[in-house]
Amino acid sequence: MRTRLAIKTHALLERTFPERRLFLRSDSDTRFIRLRPETQAIAFAGCSAVIGWTIVATAILLMDSIGSGSYREQARRDQVTYQQRINALAEERDSRAAEALAAQDRFNTALEQVSVMQTQLLKAEARARELETGLDVVQSTLGKTMKERETFRDQYASLRTKLEEGGAAAVAGTGDDSTLDFLTAALARTAEERDKRVADAEDAIMRADEMATEIRLMEEKNDMIFRQLEEAMTVSVKPLDKMFENAGMDPDRILGEVRKGYSGQGGPLTPLSFSTRGEDLGADAARANDILNQMDRLNLYRIAAEKVPFASPLKDPFRFTSGYGRRWGRMHEGTDFAAAHGTPIYATAEGTVVYAGWMSGYGRLVKIKHSFGIETRYAHNSKLFVEVGQRVSRGQKIAAMGNTGRSTGTHLHYEVRVGGKAVNPMTYLKAANDVF
Repeated sequence: MRTRLAIKTHALLERTFPERRLFLRSDSDTRFIRLRPETQAIAFAGCSAVIGWTIVATAILLMDSIGSGSYREQARRDQVTYQQRINALAEERDSRAAEALAAQDRFNTALEQVSVMQTQLLKAEARARELETGLDVVQSTLGKTMKERETFRDQYASLRTKLEEGGAAAVAGTGDDSTLDFLTAALARTAEERDKRVADAEDAIMRADEMATEIRLMEEKNDMIFRQLEEAMTVSVKPLDKMFENAGMDPDRILGEVRKGYSGQGGPLTPLSFSTRGEDLGADAARANDILNQMDRLNLYRIAAEKVPFASPLKDPFRFTSGYGRRWGRMHEGTDFAAAHGTPIYATAEGTVVYAGWMSGYGRLVKIKHSFGIETRYAHNSKLFVEVGQRVSRGQKIAAMGNTGRSTGTHLHYEVRVGGKAVNPMTYLKAANDVF
């Protein structure tokens, strides 16, 4: 069976690869090499395999080279796009920072104007009370003068009647001129006193009209001051209300907690009270008290804003490298800021340092406890500038950026925790973006 199969195979190969002989002749001898069909078939198969492998390998290398070039070009384009995006974000951040500084300057200017307007308002209210008191006195004097004028008119008529009657009798009787002279002098004094009283009454009426005009002008001026103050308070307080609401904080609860430890009442913020008998203070006083309440709320907001981490931990140029959320299958509980090694890091709100040292994973770490159950963490630092128990204010330098702990490059890992639970720090930074 094997012989027949071998014979058939040899016959098939003989047709394609007939037996060949290679003659090798030298000067003295001639030799030959016989190439059997099987040998030629094996050689042909080997050469074909080598050639095929060479073609496939060359094609793979060419395709890989072309693909690598495309990937590199795409990576280069992505890198350029990413860099442009980073530059645009940096410019936008710088623009936002400049706008925040300008808004802070406008806020301070508005607060100064509010203080000046408040002083003017209090002076205007005092002047109005003086004018009202003076008007009451003038009206009382005018009434008394009118009564006295009527009395002198009656006396003048009586004396004139007596003079006419008594003068004729005196002339017809004794001819004594003393009574007539006395009556004439009394009549002259009465007429002079009457004229004086009439002139005083006219002056009082004119003075009353002038005072009424002055009071009306004062009321118009007060109304203008009130409108300006109300607009200034609206512009100043509403953004702060929105800022705390966007940060997920109840403004009334926050202000209530601030008021427990501090009272903005007193001095210029004391509510107006012009009466001790419980009388209605009037519309102006009510408006003034509303404005003072708004100013008190603004002052409490100013204190609360210092205690909440609304500020950025970096003042130098930086870029965001990783945000809050799940990353590589784990929860990333903060936001990463990348900048040069040694970049200063600042406290985002006033508080007390509760940890300053090395912690596994975090490297050199600073923990600051703030009001309202808030805590901030600053990790991977190269240097620390604060100690445990130290009180820090917003904007105070606390550390320098580094690459300590579980870190793949120089950056700041910044966390905000409320009640011990991590929250997104960008919530606070974005909420204060249009205010600070």
